[in-house]
Amino acid sequence: MTVLIIGGSGFLGTELVRQAAASSEHATAATFSTRPGNTPKVPWHALDLRDSARIEALMAEVQPRVVINATSGGPDWPITAEGPIRLAMATAKYGSRLVHVSSDAVFSGARVHYDESCLPDPLTPYGAAKAAAETGIRLVNPNAVIARTSLIIGDRRSEHVRAVHDLAAGTRTGVLFTDDIRCPIHVTDLAAALLELAHGNRSGIHHLAGPEAISRYELGTLIAKRDNLDPTRLATGRRAATTLPGPLDVRLNSQSTQATLQTHLRGVYQFLTTHP
Repeated sequence: MTVLIIGGSGFLGTELVRQAAASSEHATAATFSTRPGNTPKVPWHALDLRDSARIEALMAEVQPRVVINATSGGPDWPITAEGPIRLAMATAKYGSRLVHVSSDAVFSGARVHYDESCLPDPLTPYGAAKAAAETGIRLVNPNAVIARTSLIIGDRRSEHVRAVHDLAAGTRTGVLFTDDIRCPIHVTDLAAALLELAHGNRSGIHHLAGPEAISRYELGTLIAKRDNLDPTRLATGRRAATTLPGPLDVRLNSQSTQATLQTHLRGVYQFLTTHP
């Protein structure tokens, strides 16, 4: 059985490829948009999710049993909204199982706590694109898994960790908000959970986020302490006092999904004090 990781050279994709390739149960292939990764014995394929013909050709060539879409196209509508729907159509045609990674950005924060039954109400172009992708995928491939997640943390390949290092070093200006709340997850936990969902028989919406809510500033302080940086170098601010768009407090409730998984989704206070 072959697992195809879409966006395999990204931060999450790299960890998915690593874990999938380490398993003796299946072969692994991956795609990239600019340059391939370097995981041994993994074939890499160039892919632009705007190109339906290329998606079709790739599916015919690789014939994957499972496809995990870990791409992040930002607010680029043709990639983030339309691309996953093209992929969902192709996986449905070829009988492949699809796991699509979505985001807590599909929510406005108006109700703060969100479980899998909550409908999207995005505030930003990125959130709108992610919500559109979810809707399209569920229509064209009802058997697909849509896994919403939150801030993905790990080493400096994580954009959130990199930002803390840059702020502490003075190579980036800005503040970390004390009123911007999320439920971070470690990249190794997220990848393991996604692979577990991929090899199961579940479908529909699933939440994969850490069980603990934390502000961007508190998160930055934990990262700084873990990485031996000076947390006093991190300036604070309130997002509510700015004109930046987007939700303030979004807490994904992952209890329902966690109850069905062997993978333990650790809380941020656990993995930032015990995991490099």
